[in-house]
Amino acid sequence: MLNYEKMKRIAESELILHNDGSVYHLRLHPEEIADKIILVGDPGRTELVASFFDKVTVRRENREIFTRTGTYKGKNITVLSTGMGTDNLDIVVNELDALVNIDLKKRTINKDHKSLTLVRIGTSGGIQPHIPVGSFLFSSHGVGLDGLLHFYADSSNYRDLTLEGELENQIGWPSRWPSPYVVEADQELLKKLSQGHPNGLTMTASGFYGPQGRELRLPLHYPEFNDRVAMFHHNRFQVTNFEMETSALYGLSKMLGHKACTGCVIIANRADKTFIKDYKPKMNELVKLVLDRI
Repeated sequence: MLNYEKMKRIAESELILHNDGSVYHLRLHPEEIADKIILVGDPGRTELVASFFDKVTVRRENREIFTRTGTYKGKNITVLSTGMGTDNLDIVVNELDALVNIDLKKRTINKDHKSLTLVRIGTSGGIQPHIPVGSFLFSSHGVGLDGLLHFYADSSNYRDLTLEGELENQIGWPSRWPSPYVVEADQELLKKLSQGHPNGLTMTASGFYGPQGRELRLPLHYPEFNDRVAMFHHNRFQVTNFEMETSALYGLSKMLGHKACTGCVIIANRADKTFIKDYKPKMNELVKLVLDRI
Protein backbone atom coordinates (compact mmCIF):
# COMPACT_ATOMS: atom_id res chain seq x y z
CA MET A 1 0.00 0.00 0.00
CA LEU A 2 1.22 3.52 -0.76
CA ASN A 3 2.78 5.55 2.04
CA TYR A 4 0.77 8.72 2.65
CA GLU A 5 1.30 11.75 4.87
CA LYS A 6 -1.51 10.78 7.18
CA MET A 7 -2.02 14.15 8.87
CA LYS A 8 -1.97 16.21 5.67
CA ARG A 9 -5.33 17.89 5.06
CA ILE A 10 -6.83 17.08 1.67
CA ALA A 11 -8.11 20.22 -0.07
CA GLU A 12 -11.72 20.73 -1.13
CA SER A 13 -10.67 20.82 -4.79
CA GLU A 14 -9.04 17.35 -4.52
CA LEU A 15 -11.70 15.49 -2.56
CA ILE A 16 -15.04 16.98 -3.55
CA LEU A 17 -17.98 16.45 -1.20
CA HIS A 18 -21.64 17.39 -1.40
CA ASN A 19 -23.15 19.67 1.24
CA ASP A 20 -24.44 16.59 3.08
CA GLY A 21 -20.87 15.23 3.35
CA SER A 22 -21.25 12.46 0.76
CA VAL A 23 -18.49 11.81 -1.78
CA TYR A 24 -19.04 13.59 -5.08
CA HIS A 25 -19.69 10.91 -7.73
CA LEU A 26 -20.91 8.00 -5.61
CA ARG A 27 -23.05 10.29 -3.43
CA LEU A 28 -22.52 7.91 -0.51
CA HIS A 29 -21.57 8.14 3.16
CA PRO A 30 -19.17 5.67 4.85
CA GLU A 31 -21.93 3.86 6.75
CA GLU A 32 -23.82 3.15 3.51
CA ILE A 33 -21.41 0.59 2.06
CA ALA A 34 -20.43 -2.92 3.12
CA ASP A 35 -16.87 -4.29 3.22
CA LYS A 36 -17.78 -6.69 0.39
CA ILE A 37 -18.75 -4.86 -2.79
CA ILE A 38 -19.88 -6.23 -6.14
CA LEU A 39 -19.19 -3.93 -9.08
CA VAL A 40 -21.25 -4.10 -12.27
CA GLY A 41 -21.01 -1.92 -15.35
CA ASP A 42 -24.71 -1.67 -16.20
CA PRO A 43 -26.81 0.38 -13.72
CA GLY A 44 -29.73 -1.95 -14.46
CA ARG A 45 -27.71 -4.90 -13.20
CA THR A 46 -27.68 -3.50 -9.66
CA GLU A 47 -31.33 -4.51 -9.31
CA LEU A 48 -30.53 -7.98 -10.63
CA VAL A 49 -27.89 -8.49 -7.95
CA ALA A 50 -30.00 -6.87 -5.24
CA SER A 51 -32.91 -9.15 -6.14
CA PHE A 52 -30.92 -11.97 -4.51
CA PHE A 53 -30.56 -10.02 -1.24
CA ASP A 54 -32.61 -10.92 1.82
CA LYS A 55 -33.22 -7.20 2.32
CA VAL A 56 -32.02 -3.88 0.92
CA THR A 57 -31.19 -1.11 3.39
CA VAL A 58 -29.61 1.54 1.14
CA ARG A 59 -30.73 2.72 -2.31
CA ARG A 60 -28.77 5.51 -3.97
CA GLU A 61 -28.55 6.70 -7.57
CA ASN A 62 -26.30 9.39 -9.07
CA ARG A 63 -25.53 9.61 -12.78
CA GLU A 64 -24.70 6.06 -13.94
CA ILE A 65 -23.72 5.00 -10.42
CA PHE A 66 -26.53 3.06 -8.75
CA THR A 67 -25.91 1.58 -5.30
CA ARG A 68 -27.79 -1.01 -3.26
CA THR A 69 -26.60 -2.23 0.13
CA GLY A 70 -28.25 -5.09 1.98
CA THR A 71 -27.73 -8.60 3.28
CA TYR A 72 -27.36 -11.99 1.59
CA LYS A 73 -27.46 -15.09 3.79
CA GLY A 74 -26.35 -12.99 6.74
CA LYS A 75 -23.50 -11.26 4.87
CA ASN A 76 -23.51 -7.48 4.40
CA ILE A 77 -23.13 -6.79 0.66
CA THR A 78 -23.09 -3.70 -1.54
CA VAL A 79 -23.65 -3.75 -5.29
CA LEU A 80 -22.64 -0.65 -7.23
CA SER A 81 -22.66 0.17 -10.94
CA THR A 82 -19.57 1.78 -12.40
CA GLY A 83 -20.53 2.46 -15.99
CA MET A 84 -18.08 1.46 -18.71
CA GLY A 85 -14.36 2.11 -18.91
CA THR A 86 -11.26 2.51 -16.78
CA ASP A 87 -11.92 6.24 -16.35
CA ASN A 88 -15.07 5.37 -14.41
CA LEU A 89 -13.18 2.77 -12.34
CA ASP A 90 -10.65 5.47 -11.43
CA ILE A 91 -13.50 7.46 -9.89
CA VAL A 92 -15.26 4.54 -8.22
CA VAL A 93 -12.25 2.85 -6.62
CA ASN A 94 -10.75 6.11 -5.35
CA GLU A 95 -14.05 7.26 -3.85
CA LEU A 96 -14.80 3.87 -2.27
CA ASP A 97 -11.35 4.01 -0.69
CA ALA A 98 -12.02 7.55 0.51
CA LEU A 99 -15.19 6.37 2.25
CA VAL A 100 -13.29 3.87 4.40
CA ASN A 101 -9.79 5.35 4.70
CA ILE A 102 -10.28 9.12 4.88
CA ASP A 103 -11.97 11.09 7.65
CA LEU A 104 -14.31 13.10 5.44
CA LYS A 105 -14.92 15.75 8.11
CA LYS A 106 -11.28 16.38 8.99
CA ARG A 107 -10.08 15.61 5.45
CA THR A 108 -7.17 13.55 6.75
CA ILE A 109 -6.20 9.93 6.09
CA ASN A 110 -7.25 7.53 8.82
CA LYS A 111 -4.56 6.03 11.04
CA ASP A 112 -5.90 2.49 10.59
CA HIS A 113 -6.27 1.18 7.06
CA LYS A 114 -9.42 -0.69 6.05
CA SER A 115 -9.41 -3.18 3.18
CA LEU A 116 -12.43 -3.73 0.94
CA THR A 117 -13.25 -6.80 -1.16
CA LEU A 118 -14.19 -5.68 -4.68
CA VAL A 119 -15.56 -8.18 -7.18
CA ARG A 120 -16.47 -7.12 -10.70
CA ILE A 121 -19.19 -9.13 -12.45
CA GLY A 122 -19.55 -8.44 -16.14
CA THR A 123 -19.63 -9.65 -19.71
CA SER A 124 -16.66 -10.13 -21.97
CA GLY A 125 -15.50 -11.24 -25.40
CA GLY A 126 -13.28 -14.31 -25.48
CA ILE A 127 -10.43 -14.76 -27.94
CA GLN A 128 -9.47 -18.40 -27.31
CA PRO A 129 -11.44 -21.22 -29.03
CA HIS A 130 -11.20 -23.50 -25.97
CA ILE A 131 -13.25 -21.07 -23.84
CA PRO A 132 -16.72 -21.18 -25.45
CA VAL A 133 -19.50 -18.65 -25.11
CA GLY A 134 -21.43 -19.16 -21.89
CA SER A 135 -18.27 -19.88 -19.89
CA PHE A 136 -17.42 -18.08 -16.66
CA LEU A 137 -13.93 -16.61 -16.96
CA PHE A 138 -12.07 -15.23 -13.94
CA SER A 139 -9.23 -12.78 -14.58
CA SER A 140 -5.87 -13.85 -13.16
CA HIS A 141 -4.44 -10.50 -14.33
CA GLY A 142 -5.67 -7.27 -15.85
CA VAL A 143 -3.68 -5.97 -18.82
CA GLY A 144 -4.30 -2.24 -19.26
CA LEU A 145 -4.11 -0.67 -22.72
CA ASP A 146 -5.20 2.77 -21.49
CA GLY A 147 -2.13 3.95 -19.54
CA LEU A 148 -4.14 4.83 -16.40
CA LEU A 149 -1.76 3.36 -13.84
CA HIS A 150 1.20 5.27 -15.29
CA PHE A 151 -0.31 8.47 -13.87
CA TYR A 152 0.28 7.21 -10.30
CA ALA A 153 3.66 7.23 -8.53
CA ASP A 154 5.42 3.93 -7.83
CA SER A 155 2.93 1.86 -9.83
CA SER A 156 5.83 -0.33 -11.00
CA ASN A 157 5.97 -1.77 -7.46
CA TYR A 158 2.53 -3.31 -7.99
CA ARG A 159 2.78 -4.41 -11.63
CA ASP A 160 4.12 -7.59 -13.23
CA LEU A 161 6.98 -6.06 -15.20
CA THR A 162 8.05 -9.40 -16.67
CA LEU A 163 4.65 -10.00 -18.24
CA GLU A 164 4.58 -6.42 -19.49
CA GLY A 165 7.90 -6.92 -21.26
CA GLU A 166 6.81 -10.22 -22.77
CA LEU A 167 3.59 -8.68 -24.09
CA GLU A 168 5.47 -5.82 -25.71
CA ASN A 169 8.05 -8.12 -27.28
CA GLN A 170 5.76 -10.90 -28.51
CA ILE A 171 2.97 -8.65 -29.78
CA GLY A 172 5.22 -5.99 -31.26
CA TRP A 173 3.76 -3.10 -29.30
CA PRO A 174 3.38 0.07 -31.40
CA SER A 175 5.51 2.91 -30.03
CA ARG A 176 2.67 5.44 -30.31
CA TRP A 177 0.43 3.37 -27.99
CA PRO A 178 0.56 3.65 -24.18
CA SER A 179 2.76 0.95 -22.67
CA PRO A 180 0.69 -1.93 -21.28
CA TYR A 181 0.49 -2.39 -17.51
CA VAL A 182 -0.24 -5.74 -15.88
CA VAL A 183 -1.58 -6.31 -12.36
CA GLU A 184 -2.67 -9.64 -10.88
CA ALA A 185 -5.87 -10.37 -9.00
CA ASP A 186 -5.88 -10.96 -5.27
CA GLN A 187 -4.80 -14.59 -5.34
CA GLU A 188 -6.79 -15.76 -2.32
CA LEU A 189 -9.96 -14.16 -3.67
CA LEU A 190 -9.34 -15.51 -7.18
CA LYS A 191 -8.93 -19.04 -5.86
CA LYS A 192 -12.07 -18.75 -3.74
CA LEU A 193 -14.27 -17.45 -6.57
CA SER A 194 -12.94 -19.28 -9.61
CA GLN A 195 -12.85 -22.90 -8.47
CA GLY A 196 -14.03 -25.07 -11.37
CA HIS A 197 -13.77 -22.27 -13.94
CA PRO A 198 -11.01 -21.05 -16.29
CA ASN A 199 -8.61 -18.20 -15.47
CA GLY A 200 -6.63 -16.04 -17.85
CA LEU A 201 -5.10 -12.68 -18.66
CA THR A 202 -7.85 -10.16 -19.34
CA MET A 203 -6.96 -7.36 -21.73
CA THR A 204 -8.68 -4.13 -20.71
CA ALA A 205 -9.21 -1.91 -23.73
CA SER A 206 -9.84 1.84 -23.79
CA GLY A 207 -12.77 1.39 -26.17
CA PHE A 208 -15.10 -1.19 -27.68
CA TYR A 209 -14.35 -0.84 -31.38
CA GLY A 210 -10.85 0.07 -32.56
CA PRO A 211 -9.06 -0.80 -29.29
CA GLN A 212 -10.62 -4.29 -29.41
CA GLY A 213 -9.88 -4.78 -33.10
CA ARG A 214 -13.36 -4.08 -34.45
CA GLU A 215 -13.40 -2.34 -37.80
CA LEU A 216 -16.54 -0.59 -39.05
CA ARG A 217 -15.90 2.56 -41.13
CA LEU A 218 -12.53 3.47 -39.61
CA PRO A 219 -9.48 1.35 -40.52
CA LEU A 220 -7.33 -0.08 -37.73
CA HIS A 221 -3.81 1.10 -37.01
CA TYR A 222 -2.63 -2.44 -36.21
CA PRO A 223 -5.05 -4.95 -37.82
CA GLU A 224 -2.98 -7.95 -36.69
CA PHE A 225 -3.16 -6.98 -33.02
CA ASN A 226 -5.90 -9.42 -31.94
CA ASP A 227 -4.21 -12.35 -33.70
CA ARG A 228 -0.90 -11.54 -32.01
CA VAL A 229 -2.64 -11.21 -28.65
CA ALA A 230 -4.35 -14.59 -29.08
CA MET A 231 -0.99 -16.24 -29.82
CA PHE A 232 0.72 -14.77 -26.74
CA HIS A 233 2.16 -17.33 -24.29
CA HIS A 234 4.44 -16.87 -21.33
CA ASN A 235 4.91 -19.78 -18.94
CA ARG A 236 1.32 -20.77 -18.08
CA PHE A 237 -0.13 -17.39 -19.05
CA GLN A 238 -2.33 -16.67 -22.06
CA VAL A 239 -4.61 -13.75 -22.93
CA THR A 240 -8.17 -15.07 -22.84
CA ASN A 241 -10.54 -12.13 -23.24
CA PHE A 242 -11.15 -8.42 -23.82
CA GLU A 243 -13.23 -6.07 -21.68
CA MET A 244 -13.00 -2.47 -20.41
CA GLU A 245 -12.56 -2.27 -16.61
CA THR A 246 -10.42 -4.94 -14.95
CA SER A 247 -6.92 -3.48 -15.23
CA ALA A 248 -7.94 -0.27 -13.45
CA LEU A 249 -9.79 -2.25 -10.77
CA TYR A 250 -6.79 -4.48 -10.11
CA GLY A 251 -4.18 -1.74 -10.27
CA LEU A 252 -5.89 0.81 -8.06
CA SER A 253 -7.10 -1.82 -5.60
CA LYS A 254 -3.63 -3.26 -5.14
CA MET A 255 -2.06 0.18 -4.71
CA LEU A 256 -4.73 1.22 -2.20
CA GLY A 257 -4.64 -2.06 -0.27
CA HIS A 258 -7.93 -3.66 -1.33
CA LYS A 259 -8.71 -7.17 -2.65
CA ALA A 260 -10.05 -7.38 -6.19
CA CYS A 261 -11.19 -9.99 -8.67
CA THR A 262 -13.23 -10.07 -11.89
CA GLY A 263 -15.55 -12.78 -13.17
CA CYS A 264 -17.23 -12.45 -16.56
CA VAL A 265 -19.67 -14.37 -18.70
CA ILE A 266 -18.09 -14.91 -22.10
CA ILE A 267 -20.89 -13.74 -24.40
CA ALA A 268 -18.89 -13.58 -27.65
CA ASN A 269 -15.95 -15.55 -28.96
CA ARG A 270 -13.83 -13.65 -31.46
CA ALA A 271 -12.00 -16.83 -32.49
CA ASP A 272 -15.04 -18.78 -33.74
CA LYS A 273 -17.35 -15.75 -34.29
CA THR A 274 -20.06 -17.04 -31.91
CA PHE A 275 -22.33 -14.85 -29.75
CA ILE A 276 -25.04 -15.40 -27.13
CA LYS A 277 -28.01 -13.09 -27.62
CA ASP A 278 -29.74 -14.07 -24.37
CA TYR A 279 -27.03 -14.31 -21.74
CA LYS A 280 -29.30 -13.32 -18.82
CA PRO A 281 -29.68 -16.89 -17.45
CA LYS A 282 -25.88 -17.24 -17.39
CA MET A 283 -25.51 -13.83 -15.72
CA ASN A 284 -28.00 -14.87 -13.03
CA GLU A 285 -25.97 -18.01 -12.47
CA LEU A 286 -22.70 -16.06 -12.16
CA VAL A 287 -24.25 -13.56 -9.72
CA LYS A 288 -25.45 -16.41 -7.50
CA LEU A 289 -22.05 -18.10 -7.64
CA VAL A 290 -20.22 -14.91 -6.59
CA LEU A 291 -22.69 -14.10 -3.81
CA ASP A 292 -22.31 -17.61 -2.39
CA ARG A 293 -18.50 -17.58 -2.58
CA ILE A 294 -17.56 -13.98 -1.74
